[in-house]
Amino acid sequence: MPNTYTLISSNVLTSTTASVTFSAIPATYTDLVLRWSVNTSSLQDGTIYFNGTLGTTNYSRTFVAGNGATASSGRASNREAIDMDYIGSATANTFASGEMYLPNYAGSANKPLSTISALEANSTTAYLRANAGLARVTAAVTSLTIAAAGTFSSGSSFYLYGIKNS
Repeated sequence: MPNTYTLISSNVLTSTTASVTFSAIPATYTDLVLRWSVNTSSLQDGTIYFNGTLGTTNYSRTFVAGNGATASSGRASNREAIDMDYIGSATANTFASGEMYLPNYAGSANKPLSTISALEANSTTAYLRANAGLARVTAAVTSLTIAAAGTFSSGSSFYLYGIKNS
């Protein structure tokens, strides 16, 4: 069980942007955790990819989702990035939150990971999605990019933590 979380970097947006990149991630931790609280201009999804590998088909996922009225599940393989579902709302000052857990990010094997996202839009519908994913990236993860289908609004925040087991 991990016993120390160390903030590697954070980014709180002061203007809108389509993506946020954390680069020069040190290989001194065992696992990474990315947490976000975001608002966007519309209900939309986003993606996460490692080491600039967008455009390749190195990612797959299995998901479960619900919105308070219906549930769904599915799989997607040969994706260009890990899907970050339900990351934004058109409702002003309403933020979606989520987390990605990436164990053994500095290892030389494929990278399993998990994400969970939740969105509440001041309405009768709320959204939740959990993903189990695989990044077929055998190099150590030294950068990660979070991209919106549109843009992230000012005030959106992203925090990257390293975890050590000692």
